[in-house]
Amino acid sequence: MRAVIPAGAASAALDLFSRCRSRLKPLLRVVPQVLFPFVLLAPASADEIRPALLDIKEQNTGLFVVTWKVPTRGNRTLAITPQLPEGLELLGTPTLQDMPGAVIERATYKNNAESLTGQTIVIDGLSALQTDVLLQVQLQDGTRYSAILRPASPAFTIPLQASKLKVAGDYWRMGTIHILEGVDHLLFVLALLLIVSGLGPLVKAVTAFTVAHSITLALATLGVVHVPSAPTEAIIALSILFLAAEIVHQRNGVIGVTERWPWVIAFIFGLFHGLGFAGALSEIGVPQHEVPLALFTFNVGVETGQLLFIAGVLGLIALLRRLPVTAPQGTWRLLPYSIGSVAAYWTIDRVVSFLPVAV
Repeated sequence: MRAVIPAGAASAALDLFSRCRSRLKPLLRVVPQVLFPFVLLAPASADEIRPALLDIKEQNTGLFVVTWKVPTRGNRTLAITPQLPEGLELLGTPTLQDMPGAVIERATYKNNAESLTGQTIVIDGLSALQTDVLLQVQLQDGTRYSAILRPASPAFTIPLQASKLKVAGDYWRMGTIHILEGVDHLLFVLALLLIVSGLGPLVKAVTAFTVAHSITLALATLGVVHVPSAPTEAIIALSILFLAAEIVHQRNGVIGVTERWPWVIAFIFGLFHGLGFAGALSEIGVPQHEVPLALFTFNVGVETGQLLFIAGVLGLIALLRRLPVTAPQGTWRLLPYSIGSVAAYWTIDRVVSFLPVAV
């Protein structure tokens, strides 16, 4: 049975934010002054990873339905094209479907060869772009293959047997890249590092964040829970704005809720960040025969990237403390105000994206 989390979860988080809005006033007074440069630079959806998808599914003996989903950037479709095995013959006319951020083409092919095994699929134009293509092949007997084609390796030869090691490696890499390219997740972790003092509290907070997003990532990917992505993305942005305000509050000598209970705040917001990870994983797609393996290794990849980021930040802080340089008074405000400005823009942009438009 599928449990559906009501949209009221979003209002509960917004209620928490409104009770703490007095803490946001020092930050919001300077947001207009520093927001503009980040509006120009910040993507509207920093959490989004959008590889192309090539799905080849055998429905009847020798008949394949091919789905090609290619991302769009503005009004431009990425210039990549799949070269299918020579034995596949197009039947009829492909259908095209436009959707936000992508174009989907579906077509039916007849296989004139004995088998697809041993044949090669190539993505033309991929080597010139900075994107990946998720390839999934499903045969009528239940055999499945999956691979991630990259600019450095845009071809895949269908093997006699699918490799679990290949699936694990691909999804671990995708998880690592996702967290390292997910600016909103990294800003949340950075803000948490700036608030929490001491190794013990930091370990507890990071562990709580990890446990929380692992729970919702698994539940959402397995279809146990379903939450609309737009409110989730807005709450993720709001969580960063909240922590930025908490940093300012802390530096002004007032103990905030995050400083008192960092692991609680990390856990609560980590649940929503996990839903964001699940949304990204659903964009990629999961091989149905290897769902537990793909889910586990993707999550391990996320944790790998997160630990690399934390280690890098802590190393940079340690290095800066050793430098014989005294920063001008008030310089500390630059970082939380910058984080808060970006988060404010994301929050407004993401809330507007799911509000009803008056005609």
